[in-house]
Formats: sequence, C-alpha cells, structure tokens
Amino acid sequence: MISSGQIRAARALLGLDQRSLAEISGLSLPTIQRMESSEGDQVRGNVDSLVKVVQALERAGVQMIAEGETSSEGGRGVRLRSQANVDQPQGDGYEG
Repeated sequence: MISSGQIRAARALLGLDQRSLAEISGLSLPTIQRMESSEGDQVRGNVDSLVKVVQALERAGVQMIAEGETSSEGGRGVRLRSQANVDQPQGDGYEG
C-alpha cells in the first residue's frame, strides 16, 4: 500500500504542487489535499482515486514502491526513474 508520505515525497521529487498533481491525475484539489493529509499508512480516499494518483506520478517519472515490494535500489519508498524508463509502463503501485 502507498502512504500519504509517499505521495507527498513523489510530488516533491517532481517539483509539483498539489494543484498540478490534481490536474495530471484528473482529481480535485480537495481530494489530493485529503489524501496527503492522511495519517499513518492509510490514505483517505477510494481505491480508484489512489490508483489515478499513483499512475499520474509514475507517468511523470517516479517509481512508487509499496510496502512489501522492492526495487533494484531497495525497499518501500519513492524513487526518480531514469529518463529512459519514464515512458515504460509500471504497475499501479497498489496492492489491495
């Protein structure tokens, strides 16, 4: 599962503000604000909204690594992908 902290970190790595993330994900600004203000590992919102946010962030160039997943650089977190890998499809980053 992706945490609210990972969403904030991914947005920061990409230099996006909340409004920009709302635009590229097709969600409202209040939805993004609610998701990012969630405490702990549970992101407030529905699964469809979470998937839209993760997909938008991955299209923009980050790799979202959920709890229990790994990447070549390590475990859970957010990492910038190399430019060569930005257009390659990734998983939805959500394990439910």
